[in-house]
Amino acid sequence: MKPKLWALPLLALIALRAHAAVFEFAGTAFDRGNALYREHHRVDGACIQGMFAPRDHNVNYFKQEGDATFATKQLTYLDTPFRPEVLFHQPLFGERLQITYPKEQSLSIAWQPPSGHEKAFSVEADPALVVDSGFDHFVRANWERIVAGESITFRFLAPTRGDHYGFVLEPANSDQIDADVTIQIRPTSVLLRLLVDPILLGYRADGALTDYFGLTNVRRDEDANHVAHIRYQVVRLPGCELTP
Repeated sequence: MKPKLWALPLLALIALRAHAAVFEFAGTAFDRGNALYREHHRVDGACIQGMFAPRDHNVNYFKQEGDATFATKQLTYLDTPFRPEVLFHQPLFGERLQITYPKEQSLSIAWQPPSGHEKAFSVEADPALVVDSGFDHFVRANWERIVAGESITFRFLAPTRGDHYGFVLEPANSDQIDADVTIQIRPTSVLLRLLVDPILLGYRADGALTDYFGLTNVRRDEDANHVAHIRYQVVRLPGCELTP
């Protein structure tokens, strides 16, 4: 006799409604029309009740010519897609960044900069905190509000500073991006706005990222990162919806 659904453990119920799925996309970074490097993203996850839920996200960075990677990033989504664990490595500059969650209400950062000693930070996790590529899933989770023209406030982690800051996600118009939906992420602090330029994002109508315009995590040299326009193309959709 089949067990009643209400008698099954929660994980078993989720398994009944989920199947493995893969979302892949690739991008090329440009600066003033000149190609800088390429990215390939593979996100393994599951389709749960018709929605894609990420689990593991692997990024390989390539020079514009050739297939050898010059940097890698691995993200693991645990309790929320907004705050993944992160391991980023740029061997050319000897840089390594790791973000983990040893306690429920805090996160740990270990950063080896291009020069000098490793730095370590312990940061309290705000309920509205977004980490690294979690911003992409944060956008999709708030898709209906964004396309309706709403602005959404949140906290964004600056890992090399060991702190997080207030930002707002809002609709935008830009002649630099041609997308179905264009938004920007900017600091809420007036002082921080003088130091940090907004990040522009473009999305397809189905929620797939098409454009990123702003400061990247790829180094130009030991002192500064590239500011680039990254144009993305979908390689493989997961077979379920990306947005609610």
